[in-house]
Formats: sequence, structure tokens, C-alpha cells
Amino acid sequence: MEKVSKKDNFLKGIWKENPLFVTVLGTCPALATTKTIEAAIGMGVLFIIVLICSNVLVSLLRKLIPEEIRTPAYIVIIASFVTVVKMFTNAFLPELYSTLGVFISLIVVNCIVLGRAESYASNHGVFDSFLDALGMGIGYMIALLSISLIREVIGTGAITFGKIFTFLPALSLPILKGSGFDYSISIFATPVGAFIVFGLILATIAFIENRRKEKAEFKTRMLKNSSQAQMEDKK
Repeated sequence: MEKVSKKDNFLKGIWKENPLFVTVLGTCPALATTKTIEAAIGMGVLFIIVLICSNVLVSLLRKLIPEEIRTPAYIVIIASFVTVVKMFTNAFLPELYSTLGVFISLIVVNCIVLGRAESYASNHGVFDSFLDALGMGIGYMIALLSISLIREVIGTGAITFGKIFTFLPALSLPILKGSGFDYSISIFATPVGAFIVFGLILATIAFIENRRKEKAEFKTRMLKNSSQAQMEDKK
């Protein structure tokens, strides 16, 4: 097994193996809960809590859970944490609970959470599993925020706080609309807009990665040609 540093283990989920933008997992809640930045933050925080708790507990119990019932056991663990998170959200953040609705419960079947338990936490120690979950969770939250920022700004023309997190002062920052003008495009506040933004972000990431690979290949060819030229000169 290739040894990975603690830093790389944490950072891989943020960019190199971002669960939404690279492996394209968890797209359903990502597209459904990114209409506003507040909803995306709420979903991201709940997701991180469940992912960390389930990863850590699976890692602790990995040697005690028989191979035959491993997947059902992981689902029970994840479902337990989701239930607790759901109850606390309903009790202390009812606006967030009503906004996210069924998508809180659907964290149980989120491919990312079960996938990290199966592929990583079941084979690694507690601290490494914690770092893996934290990195993947932050990466997923960054992806949610990227989509929601574009959707809310273009779809509503402003950024609003205080509607879901009512403990914050109500604040609305107009960006694409104001007195006498409104450049917002309402379709971006709909599910169709979520697909458009998601597709554009994936296309941008693919373009950046292709350019990076082309530059690396060009540099490799130049070094190879330079080495061949030096060998010929020596002859």
C-alpha cells in the first residue's frame, strides 16, 4: 500500500479527488441544495459532521465487524448519525431543516459517505480516517459553495443572509440588480440552472487539467529532445 503523508491525505479531497467535481459523487443533493449560499453552507456542515463521525466509528470498529455484514453495518452507523443530526437540526435550526427537507435523510445513501467508509475508514486508523473525512467534507462543501454562489448571484441578482440562519442579522447584498436595473437570470434559481452551472464548472476544470497535462507533456518532450541533442554532440 502506497504511503501517503497526513497533509496529502487531507488535501486530496479538496482538489485532486474532490468528491463532486472529480469523482462526480453526491450530485443529487448538490444540485438540489445549492439554490442559496446559506442552504449550501448548512448542507455542507451537516455532511461534514456525518462523514467525520461515521469514518471515525467505522475505523474504530473495523476489526470487529465481520466481512459478511460490513456494508449493512456501515449503513446502520451512517443512518444513526444522520438521525441525530436531523433531530438537532430540527430542534435548533428549523429553517434549515425545512429548507433541506428530505436531503438531510438522503445523506444515509450518499455515495461519498458510504464510499469513504468502505474504501478508506475500513482499512485505516482513526486519525487518518478523520483527516480523510475532513478533507473530503471540506472539498464537497467548497463545491457546494461554488455552485450556490454562481446560482444565487445570477439567479436572484443578490446574496442574502439571515433567512435560513436566523441567528444572523438579515442582510441582502445586491450585485446584479438595483434601483432601475435587474440583470438577474431567474432560470439559474431553478433545477435547470443547477445543471447548467454544474456542467460549466466541470468543463472549466477539465480545460484547466488538459492545459496542465499539455504543458507537462511539452516540458517532458523538450527535456527529452535536449538530452538526445547533448548525447549526439558528445558523439
